[in-house]
Amino acid sequence: MIDFHNHILPNIDDGSKSIEMSIKMLSEASKQGITEVVNTVHYQHPKFDENIDIDRINGLKNELESELQIKGIPIKLHLGAEVFYFPNLLKILDNPLVTIGKGKYMLIEFHPQLIPKSHKQHLFDLKMAGVTPIIAHPERYKDVQEDISIVNTWLEAGCIIQMDAGSILGKMGKNAYKISMKILKNSWCQILGSDAHNDMNRNFMLKDAYLVAERIIGREAILLVQDNPKKIMDGSPIHFEIKEKPVKSKSYFWKRLIT
Repeated sequence: MIDFHNHILPNIDDGSKSIEMSIKMLSEASKQGITEVVNTVHYQHPKFDENIDIDRINGLKNELESELQIKGIPIKLHLGAEVFYFPNLLKILDNPLVTIGKGKYMLIEFHPQLIPKSHKQHLFDLKMAGVTPIIAHPERYKDVQEDISIVNTWLEAGCIIQMDAGSILGKMGKNAYKISMKILKNSWCQILGSDAHNDMNRNFMLKDAYLVAERIIGREAILLVQDNPKKIMDGSPIHFEIKEKPVKSKSYFWKRLIT
């Protein structure tokens, strides 16, 4: 399996606090059958230090890889970022850290309490620039919990949906669990990620989440933890069928994005 969303590099954001913690987390990941991990450091998040540059991140990655080799933990590390939404997505594209898969994808998170109306135009601009937005854990956003059709409109706009393992395991609250189940049953999710932050309550739990997804959507679950993450890392397109219609009528704006 490939874990696409996590915070295992130490002392960068609200993720791992030390190399030792990172090793404990990755040891657990390996036990679950995870062979590759895409670290997604928080980028331009208002809560965290903005001293995030590719050289610093590469140095930490190399240090952690050396420790993995010493410990005999067979996990390959990749670099990426979880970009906090601001209306500057095109302006930061020259930073190699903010995109994944040869510049073809960007993982984007929103404030949990508010998705700005401006995001539609900026996701459109990003898509037109050849970068596919990946929406991080939509099940955790208040706006989506109140109107799940937002997820459908993102899909129709050509976005990719990534859900957190903890959500479908009921560890991120009742509302996140309820919405995550609906998203799974509608086949609206393309990627599952652990969103691992520490070696305690938010460790890797991708295997258990995969087993839940498998019970709900069958063999298609392997796409969420293997095939689709691999395509993203390769910069290849992900094709999927939208099986449900949105509750609300389509917006002309979103029609333009996919035609």
